[in-house]
Amino acid sequence: MAFFITSACINCGVCENECPVECISSGRDVFIIDPDKCIDCGACFNVCPVDAPQPQ
Repeated sequence: MAFFITSACINCGVCENECPVECISSGRDVFIIDPDKCIDCGACFNVCPVDAPQPQ
């Protein structure tokens, strides 16, 4: 099950740099996780200062 990024995202970019499979990219207002590439490792959740990445 892939993670997704909620509207709590503050666009800091920490999650993008932490993702081991590079499935996170900058979106219009928040970062976006490609669910087809996400390996559900939780690395993004562990570094996010606002807990924006959440499991689906």
